[in-house]
Amino acid sequence: MRPVALLGGTFDPIHNAHLRVAWEAAEFLGAAVRLVPASVPPHRRQPVADAERRAALVRAALAGQGLLTLDTRELHRDGPSYTVDTLLELRDEIGAECPLVLLVGADAFAGLPEWHRWRELFDLAHIGVLTRPGHGGVLPTELRTKIASRRCSDPRFVHEAPAGRVIAVPVTPLEISATQVRALLAAGREPRWLVPDALFADPRLLDAYRAADADVQE
Repeated sequence: MRPVALLGGTFDPIHNAHLRVAWEAAEFLGAAVRLVPASVPPHRRQPVADAERRAALVRAALAGQGLLTLDTRELHRDGPSYTVDTLLELRDEIGAECPLVLLVGADAFAGLPEWHRWRELFDLAHIGVLTRPGHGGVLPTELRTKIASRRCSDPRFVHEAPAGRVIAVPVTPLEISATQVRALLAAGREPRWLVPDALFADPRLLDAYRAADADVQE
């Protein structure tokens, strides 16, 4: 079965590094990747742009290709956008046997023990750690112990089981952040080629970012 992979985030706004790592993960894993905008992120400040506009920008950015799609399920749920709830809901939809992969950056993966019901994630999905060359960190002991027998390097192992593996997904390092994009917009500049062109087609969205506090970090 072709795996289904999820890449979550606020996408405030979505930028080309988001799109590039999602594409490379899709190709490396042989998976269909869904981008899942968070409505109420539990671990960071609230987004500048509202859910409708963030989702519309993601949808426009994905036009013209077939590997990446938009999944808006978290925008229609009340309360914090906990990943475990998203995986439980999606697992009910795709069935118990379909491989499911949660894509996370290396920094986020190191902080996994701080996530809501984090141990359950391994029962619901594989974890694909987006890894840039030369970037590695020390994992907490609790997490290191949890994944010791789960690591794999070949995507075939992801295809052979519905959940439970941890695999490094090599991605191209693009040093772009939403904080950087918002700062450029707030300064009256146009961050072209850092973000999809669709951003510049929405004057109200541009105005929202230009009026926001550019000093707030991700």
